[in-house]
Amino acid sequence: MATKSLRFLHILLFSLLCFDVTAQSLKPLLFDETRLTGLKQKIAQQDSKILRLVDKLKQQADKLLDMKPVSVIDKSFTPASGNKHDYMSQAPYFWYDSSKPDGLPYLRRDGRRNPEINKITDHAFLGDIDNATRTLSLAWYLTGEEKYAEKAVALLRCWFLNDSTKMNSNLDYAQAIPGVNNGRGIGIIETIALTGIADAASLLSGSSAWKEPDVHALQQWYSSYLNWMLTSKNGNEEHAAKNNHGTWFYMQAVDFALFTGNTTKAKELAEESKKRIDTQIDNDGKMPLELERTNALHYSIYNLQAWFNLAMLAEKVKVDLWQYKNMKGAGIRTAFDWLLPYALEQKKWDYQQIGGYNKNEFYTLLLQAASKFKESRYEAYAREINKDDVVANLLFEK
Repeated sequence: MATKSLRFLHILLFSLLCFDVTAQSLKPLLFDETRLTGLKQKIAQQDSKILRLVDKLKQQADKLLDMKPVSVIDKSFTPASGNKHDYMSQAPYFWYDSSKPDGLPYLRRDGRRNPEINKITDHAFLGDIDNATRTLSLAWYLTGEEKYAEKAVALLRCWFLNDSTKMNSNLDYAQAIPGVNNGRGIGIIETIALTGIADAASLLSGSSAWKEPDVHALQQWYSSYLNWMLTSKNGNEEHAAKNNHGTWFYMQAVDFALFTGNTTKAKELAEESKKRIDTQIDNDGKMPLELERTNALHYSIYNLQAWFNLAMLAEKVKVDLWQYKNMKGAGIRTAFDWLLPYALEQKKWDYQQIGGYNKNEFYTLLLQAASKFKESRYEAYAREINKDDVVANLLFEK
C-alpha cells in the first residue's frame, strides 16, 4: 500500500502528464454532439415534437431548482479513515448473520439487496447529482436560461470543489462488508454516475455561471480519481474483473481519460478492453458470467449498457468496438441480438431473475443500436416500450 506522500506524488505526476484540456475544448462524450446541434436547429425551426420534449425537460429542471446541494460529509457515518470527505458505502448483497451473536461477518445473498445500505447516503446522493446535473445542463444548453446552469454549478461545486464539502478522489471505502473489510474494488462500479456528471459539466461550457477555474478544478479532480483507479489496490482488482465490473471499469476509465485530455491512455484502455469481449461473449452471444447471477437478465442488460457506452467512447480515439469480433466470431451486436427477444419478453427467460424486470431497461440500448447498426426494427421496438424518458428521447430518438 503506497504511503500518503507517495500517493500524492503519483497523483501530481499523473495530473501534470495527462491534464491538458482547456475550458474551450470541453465536449460531451456520451451525449452525441451532432444530435445536440441538431436539436438546437429544430428548436430554432419550431419543430413541434422537439418543443414538446423541451417543455417536459424544463418542467423536470424547474423542480430541481429547489434541490439542496448534497455532499459526502452529509452522511451520519464515518469511514475507517476517520474522514467524512472519503466516500463510503456498504455491500448491497450482504446480510446480518443471525447465527452469530454480533451478526458478523455478514453473509452474501446474491440479488437480494439489504435495505440497511440506504443508511449510508453517499451512493444515493452521487446518483442524485448525476440525474440533476444532466437534466439541468441539458435544459440550459437547449434553452439558454441561466438559472438551470447556475443550479447545476452549485451542485457540482458542493460535491467536487468546495474545500468544506468536496469528496476525496478515491473509493477506498466503497461496498464494505461488515466484519470482513472496509471497502472493495467492486465498489468502483458505484462511480458510473461520474460519467454522466462529466457530460453535464461539458454541456455547461459557455455558461456565465461555470467559470474556467471551476472547469479546470473539476478536471483535476477527475484526473486524480483516474490515477487512483489505475494505481490503487481496489482499482487494480476491479481492472482485472472479468464480468460486468471489468466492463464498467474500462468504460469509466476511458471516459475520465478523455474528459481530462489523456487521449493516449483512453486509446490504450479502449484497445485493451477488447480482451473482455474475447472472454465474456460466447459464439451464440451469451454472456456466461452474467447468466450465473440470480438476476441474470438484469446483469446481461447491464453489461451491454457498459459495452455500448464504452464503444461510443472508443470511437473518440478511433477504436471500433461496435464491429470487433472475438475468435468465436462474436461481438457486442451478437450479444445484443441474442438478448433482444428475452429483453422484449418475446421469449421465455430460462435463467434466474429473482428480482423484478421492466422492459424499459432495454429502451436506450434499442435506440443506440438502431443508430449504430442501421437497423430500423430496433427503433420500432423502442417505440413500443417507452415514451416517457424525456432525456433519452431528446438524445437518441429520431
